[in-house]
Amino acid sequence: MMGQKRGQAMRVFWVLGVVAMLAGCGGGGGAPVSKEPVPVGQVTAPNFSDADPHPWAGRKPANYPVHGIDISRFQTSIDWQTARANGVNFAFIKATEGGDLADPMFRDHWNGAGRAGVQRGAYHFWYHCRPAAEQARWFIKHVPKGGLPPVLDMEWTPFSPTCTIRKPGAEIRAEAAEFMNIIAAHYGQRPILYTTPDFYVENEMWRLSGMEFWLRAVTAHPGERYEGQHWTFWQYTGTGLIPGIQGEVDINVFAGGEGAWADWLATRQQ
Repeated sequence: MMGQKRGQAMRVFWVLGVVAMLAGCGGGGGAPVSKEPVPVGQVTAPNFSDADPHPWAGRKPANYPVHGIDISRFQTSIDWQTARANGVNFAFIKATEGGDLADPMFRDHWNGAGRAGVQRGAYHFWYHCRPAAEQARWFIKHVPKGGLPPVLDMEWTPFSPTCTIRKPGAEIRAEAAEFMNIIAAHYGQRPILYTTPDFYVENEMWRLSGMEFWLRAVTAHPGERYEGQHWTFWQYTGTGLIPGIQGEVDINVFAGGEGAWADWLATRQQ
């Protein structure tokens, strides 16, 4: 997410089963596998590459079998069936920002992912200059029930044309808790918190009790960037190339294997 919004994300490379990087208007990765419909619930192996390499050491994204993406209006063309067949098992889709911005591609992405059998969820990008309750109501207005748990994306916004303030950590945590309580009451699922290393540390986000985390770490495993923090999703690149998706895209992994993924879905889908 941060790579799409701020344009200065650190670059990452990872290839499964291919050496050459392939780019172009049709997406990237290895030679696209069949785009025949994939049964709902079946995990497909990632057939991805990346536009800017990082030499992973230690535990790599490739060690995790369940991969997916997060997207917004910047991904204007997605062949969802092809993406699904090539390893996109889940997608978090930007729905709203602040209290008055709705992503114009949300509905198309939401419907396309659903038709292809991709597990889909929606995320809200936090605006530091609007009240938490207002932002929660805006999200609820635009996002239907059903799917993965909602996501709150909290990070610093130094390049925002209207809001660059940095509130104290205690205030930020209180606002996050208020937003999540409203969202949980409406959807029947407590949201996931997405954040970045600097935001996490500076605001001591680990102090939020009962939180499920989605963590960005593009040059090291989350265990190195967020020492001791349990996580469910790891965003490991902002420059992924996937057959069926035009241009670069954020790629993520789920923390467990296929069995753990099925168990998590059974308890965390709306």
